[in-house]
Amino acid sequence: MKHNSITRDKYLARKRRVKHIRKRMMGTEDRPRLVIFRSLKNISGQIIDDTKGITLISYASNAKEMEIDGSGKKVAQSFEVGKKLGELALAKGISKVCFDRAGYLYHGRVKAFAEGARKAGLDF
Repeated sequence: MKHNSITRDKYLARKRRVKHIRKRMMGTEDRPRLVIFRSLKNISGQIIDDTKGITLISYASNAKEMEIDGSGKKVAQSFEVGKKLGELALAKGISKVCFDRAGYLYHGRVKAFAEGARKAGLDF
C-alpha cells in the first residue's frame, strides 16, 4: 500500500536526521540536552544528562499538573509546556542546555516550545 510506504519513508528520514544530530550533540552535567518529542496530539520535553544516562527533568502537555485545557491550539500548548519545563529546570539549578530538536523541523510547535523555554530563562 502506497500510504504505508510514504509514512515509513518519512519515519526513516527522521531517524536518519536524529542520528546525524546526535553524532555531534551530547548532554553533559554542565550543559544537559533538552530533547523534544512531538506526537499528533501532545508534545513533551526532557532534560537529559548523557554522561550519566539519566533524565533530570521531564514535562509533557498531557501531564496531570498541566494547567491549561486541551482545547487550546497546539502551538500555544507547546509554548506553555516549554515555559513550564524551563521553570522546572531553573528551580533545579539548570540554566544552560543544548537544544535537540530530534529530527523535527524548527518550525511551528517545536519553535514555540523552544521560545517558551527561552522565555522561562533557559539559555541555548
